[in-house]
Order: sequence, then C-alpha cells, then structure tokens
Amino acid sequence: MWRKINLKPVQPEKLQIQLTHFKQKSNWDCGVSCVLMVLPKVKREEFLNNFSQICKSEGFNKSTWTIDLCYLLKKFQVPHIFYTITLGVHEGYRENSFYNTILSKDEHRINARFKEAENVGIVVRKQSVSMLEIISHLTNGPVIVLTNAKILSCDICKFNKISREFRKCIPWPAPYQGHYVVLCGFDIHNEKLFYRNPSFNDRKYLNKNKFLVERRSRLLNSAFLTTPAKL
Repeated sequence: MWRKINLKPVQPEKLQIQLTHFKQKSNWDCGVSCVLMVLPKVKREEFLNNFSQICKSEGFNKSTWTIDLCYLLKKFQVPHIFYTITLGVHEGYRENSFYNTILSKDEHRINARFKEAENVGIVVRKQSVSMLEIISHLTNGPVIVLTNAKILSCDICKFNKISREFRKCIPWPAPYQGHYVVLCGFDIHNEKLFYRNPSFNDRKYLNKNKFLVERRSRLLNSAFLTTPAKL
C-alpha cells in the first residue's frame, strides 16, 4: 500500500511537475522527446533549431538507446543519474526481432558510450530503483523511465486501452517494445503516478501495480533521475 510509504516530513502527498509537453514525430524518437520535455526552454529551442545536426553529431540515426539520452542530457548540462540493471546492450534484445535488426549497427557504439560515460561525467549506476526512491526524487525533478509499450496503461484512456494514435507510433508484433515516458508527479492517497507520454498530447495516469509490472519486465532496465530545471 502506498499509504505505508514512509515519506519525509517535508514531502507532500500529492505533486505534479509542470512540463512543456513535446510529442514524438516518428516511431524512434520517444526518448529524445522525453529529453526535450525536461530541458529548460532556451536549451529546448537550441536543440530543436539544430535537431538534425545534433543527432548526427551524437552518432545515432533513428535508433536511440538509453545511454544516448544520457549524452544528450549531458550536452545540455542537465544533471542526472542513470540507473540500469545492464551495462551495455542487453543480450535479451537478440531474441527480439525488432531490436535484433539494429543491433549489428548500434552495439559497438552503445557499448563504447557506456565505457566512456564516467570519463565524460555521466553517472551510471548498475541497480534497480524502488518506488520510494522514485517518489522521493519526484519532489526534486522529473524521472525518465523506459517502459514496455505492450502493457503501458492509462487510467483515463477509454477502457484502459492504448489509442489508435499510439498504435500507429509503436509496432506491436514483438512481446516487448521499449517506450520512454516522463514521470512528473504522484498522488499517494489515490496510489497514482502522473506521467507524460510523448505519443500523446496530454498527461496520463499510471497505476502503481501496473508500473511495477512494467519495471520488472524481462527487458526493462532503465530510469533517469533528473534535477529540477526552469521549464
């Protein structure tokens, strides 16, 4: 039960961080769109005005991995901590036809970026993140998480199903499809997390138990804890 979570004396029972929503443009840039949501306005405009050049300089082309997002946050001076249960490319992705097709192109680059992360000042910690840690951090700033789009749910979506708009953005044949969202608040009493989904235009709600199922999915392994910014 959420009510049993031991909050700090100064921590509120309900919180919503106001973010400028940014909708993804295609089926590969949900993570980049989440980065845009947590950037301060001036830096967001800088990124958008130089989008193609920045993506090219970062070395990714329509296939971004979690570590790529860390480098983007670092580029725009957004302090963050990256928690993951796998350092490098997860071997389980080879069993997923959707990811296996891009592994040959990206694997060397991704593993190299993990190895170089500490040298460039990116904090990567090999561990999972508890619900208490997430809720505690949300009082300081948003959290970008990698979820499984196959089971991502929303309390205010009709019949709790993904809309046709979302289905157009995410291919569904595979049992797992990674999708980034930005957690931006919580409601302890009603046991809800607020989040921004780059596939939609507005904020959605996520049930705690469903969120934990997603976090423990076989290939789900990433979370960013970012610091506050003037959004």
